[in-house]
Amino acid sequence: MASGNLKASQVGAVYRLAALCALGLLGLLLTAAQAQSASKAKGPAAVSPARTARPNIVILVADDWGFSDVGAFGSEIATPHLDALARRGMRFSNFHVAATCSPTRAMLLTGVDHHRNGVGNMPETMPPEHEGRPGYQGVLAPDTVTLATLLRDQGYHTYITGKWHVGKTPENLPGQRGFERSFIQADSGTDNWEDRPYMMLYDKTYWFSQDKPATLPKDFYSSRFFVDKALDYIDAQHGDGKPFMAYIGFQANHIPIQAPADYVAKYRGRYDQGWGALRQARREGAMRSGVLPQGVPMGELASTVPWERLSPQQRQLQARRMEVYAGMAEAMDAHIGRLVAHLREIGQLDNTVFVFLSDNGSDPADPFNIPTANAWVRLHYEVNADPLGGKGTFSANGPSWASATVGPLSGYKYFASEGGLRVPMIIAGVPGARAGAVAPALTHVSDIVPTLLDVAGIAAHEGRYRDRTVQPLSGHSLLPLLTGQASTVRGPNEVLGYEMAGSAALFKGDYKLVKNIAPLGDGQWRLFHLRSDPGETQDLRQSQATVFAAMQADYAQYAKDYGVLPVPEGFDLQKAGLHYAVHHYLLPKLRAAWPLWLGLGLLLAAWLWWRRVRGRTRGRATS
Repeated sequence: MASGNLKASQVGAVYRLAALCALGLLGLLLTAAQAQSASKAKGPAAVSPARTARPNIVILVADDWGFSDVGAFGSEIATPHLDALARRGMRFSNFHVAATCSPTRAMLLTGVDHHRNGVGNMPETMPPEHEGRPGYQGVLAPDTVTLATLLRDQGYHTYITGKWHVGKTPENLPGQRGFERSFIQADSGTDNWEDRPYMMLYDKTYWFSQDKPATLPKDFYSSRFFVDKALDYIDAQHGDGKPFMAYIGFQANHIPIQAPADYVAKYRGRYDQGWGALRQARREGAMRSGVLPQGVPMGELASTVPWERLSPQQRQLQARRMEVYAGMAEAMDAHIGRLVAHLREIGQLDNTVFVFLSDNGSDPADPFNIPTANAWVRLHYEVNADPLGGKGTFSANGPSWASATVGPLSGYKYFASEGGLRVPMIIAGVPGARAGAVAPALTHVSDIVPTLLDVAGIAAHEGRYRDRTVQPLSGHSLLPLLTGQASTVRGPNEVLGYEMAGSAALFKGDYKLVKNIAPLGDGQWRLFHLRSDPGETQDLRQSQATVFAAMQADYAQYAKDYGVLPVPEGFDLQKAGLHYAVHHYLLPKLRAAWPLWLGLGLLLAAWLWWRRVRGRTRGRATS
């Protein structure tokens, strides 16, 4: 045998080595198969959160916050957690909503203009002549589909806690509108410490859990409770492989303005210089933060009285009111911080997209200046300065502080000026987004639904869903702005119309056409160039007569296309609110007390009968 041939012992060694390698390879294959099987059993949640294709979504809705109420938008109020989201994401400095809550919330939920989604006006301010008309049902229309429904049908868990305000009949509660779990307050607001109405608009509170009437815990405080519930829902289904969408509708800072004492105490003395000083400080803060251009003109302060004309006692009370307002805002921010921290703890923060916005600008309502409301509030609440903010107290800022907290914009809630329509908005957590950037492009609340669908990789419906016709989306995806692929999502000739309770606006390029009803306005159209004059200080209707006329024609077409109804002659917001209070507070109270009225009626009838019999008896005795 040649010397190059293997010996028998060597051949055996080779065979043994090959067998060992084969057994090792088989073991590796079995291990890999077991790992793959376990991964399938766990589902997508087994993937690293930072690499999951479909992100979680958290929508945070503040109530009645002014444009400059967030630290990242120029405020002195401490909002570190919202500021952190702003650093991680993008601030939108030209973002618009409706001037009251329910129309905005309806657009946020559906992506459809409020005159087409059923909430053309807030029920509490709707003229009686409009009630029930197309577009003015005051609740979500049947032919609308919500973001929650779209996400749920694509495998998302969907949760909502807090303020709802788009319908409280069974077919319009969250469970019928795509939300898997819910704990909501159905009307414009309630007390923040207790289970009771905040104003003579409602006969009782309307809280619902899973679409069933609910009660509140004894240690309730609205901002804390809403976040606690959201965390409960997230934890209950965490780890099952599905992403979630959590919508939290805060009551901060809707009246009654209430806050824990430790938050209020932080601002003691901060506002002693008054609303004029605050408004100037907010202008400087907005310019410093980059959300408004340098040298921005200051809009008119829609104040009832100069600060200097107040008595020392009045100044003290007014300063306390703003301290409570700031404390309420900071408390809300702190609870948002708890939510963010918890998502970090469970490994979901890097895979969560956040959207923060206010539903409208600051609220000028002052119940103390309305005789009937003032009497009701003083009957039910403590209104003195020193204990302000705690349980059993009632505070409201009124038009002067409202003007300051939107500074340097003009106007406030209920009206179509920028102070009522332009609000802070932040989007954070979108992969590839420009961190810390400011987007000055014209954007709108109807853009949120298409944006979140785009981020989640879900195709937007085009007026058909589940084989039925639905209202098409009105807005645009903001993803190109977030990623820097575009500087605007609307063309220079694209119009964006708006109307609510007689005040109206139309946006086109950098121009805005606007009119406001009394008491803020005179019902006359005006024209402003928003990029250079967001405070609406220079009326251009004469110098830009061609643009003015063209935009009036554009608005007329918008009103026709969207079914906008003109308000009746002499329409007044306070009278509309009184009409609502009579029909939803006074009459229900009277109906509920029918045994008392029946008893009083029987007593009156018996007394009249007795007087009649007595009169006849005396007559016979005299004759």
